[in-house]
Amino acid sequence: MYQVLIAIGSNHLQNAHIQWASERLASHLHDICLSRKLWTQDIHGNGQWYMNRLAAGYTSLSVDEISATLKQIEAETFRTKDCVTLDLDLMLYDSERYHLRDWPRPYIQQLLPDIKATNLI
Repeated sequence: MYQVLIAIGSNHLQNAHIQWASERLASHLHDICLSRKLWTQDIHGNGQWYMNRLAAGYTSLSVDEISATLKQIEAETFRTKDCVTLDLDLMLYDSERYHLRDWPRPYIQQLLPDIKATNLI
């Protein structure tokens, strides 16, 4: 089993999409732990509001398989460039970090303690 951390974000029907993604991820991850939800403004300063959450758990999928699964889940919500119904980013796979520029972002740093409290990462 491989340990994973996934960042979840949405700027359209935020609560519904975050909840739906959380449920979908629970079907792919063992011992899933979800952070609280956090509202943030778009990092590009365009005034849009995002809801964010982290999910951690374990998977037997390879890094390529879990990445493809995340893209498939995003596609199911008809995401477009401007309407980010769902953004799922693989942040950690076993001990390998991904999306390195996102790790220092305030919303990631604010949500990480929710996950760390469970000893999953």
